[in-house]
Amino acid sequence: MKPASARLLCAFGFLLSTTAAEAQAWPIKPLRAIIPIGAGGPTDIVPRVVFEQLSPTLGQSIVVENRTGAGGTIGAAFVAKAAPDGYTMLANGSGHAIAPSLYPNLGYHPARDFAAVTPFCTSASVLVVSPRRGFKTVDDFVTAARARPGAMNFASVGVGSFTHLSAEHFLASAGLQSVHVPFKGGPAAIAEVIAGRIDFFFGPISLVAPQIREGTVTALAVNGAKRSAALPSIPTVAEAGFGKAAYPVWFGLFLPAKTPREIVNTLHRETQKVLQTANVRDRLEAMGCDAMPMTPAEFDAYVEKEIGLNAALIKAIGLKPE
Repeated sequence: MKPASARLLCAFGFLLSTTAAEAQAWPIKPLRAIIPIGAGGPTDIVPRVVFEQLSPTLGQSIVVENRTGAGGTIGAAFVAKAAPDGYTMLANGSGHAIAPSLYPNLGYHPARDFAAVTPFCTSASVLVVSPRRGFKTVDDFVTAARARPGAMNFASVGVGSFTHLSAEHFLASAGLQSVHVPFKGGPAAIAEVIAGRIDFFFGPISLVAPQIREGTVTALAVNGAKRSAALPSIPTVAEAGFGKAAYPVWFGLFLPAKTPREIVNTLHRETQKVLQTANVRDRLEAMGCDAMPMTPAEFDAYVEKEIGLNAALIKAIGLKPE
């Protein structure tokens, strides 16, 4: 072997051994977690509950930053382009798999440019209406909507949001038409339902559960795969006869795609330990979240599938990309 070639091989071997050693020692400094939406909603609250316990488990502080804008894509793009060393994480929700259908020029791909670490949990949205409407069941609601095609309206927290697509899934399953009225946030949307100016809303459990308990809104169904532990008396959309309307939201953790697998696996293992602690589990369940155990590979595949399903729905309803 020529001396130059030998030196090159030695240098390459040293680089590999150094990278492996750093991955094994990870983490040796504080971590940064980017949440790509504003504070206050479940996509922000869920990861903060987890990080609060994950920080002492990893032995390093986790600095959480809400880097918002463009439907969560600014924060996601920042993490996609970050150094793949395990110190910059993305905590995101279902919007991560909706983005490519709404923003065709993202500059990143939500599956290929990220290593999925683990889901935090999954949660249903709740179909709620004003009590003054007199609806007691989903059948009551659907019968009234079919009697006045296109006359009803529904709220969301924004075009292309999971609250918007939850409603669209239900409308397609029930063969209904309705007018979409987007709001800037969940509180404004639920207030309009209570006032009777909006006919229905698929709201996150964490947002609408207090109003359901107070009786200011009527809950007709949850759109999860099973009944929610937080609202066990509320049937699922499948139980109401609309199985294709199921559209639970999820929340999860990601790293840049080229992060060493040793780091991805370590972060997955430690996060799963935290998710199984009674403190974190109980707090998430109180928010309407259910466990969603997956390996990194399973979560990667799940995100890919979600991207395809959302793309098909968005195309079917004619939602134009921005």
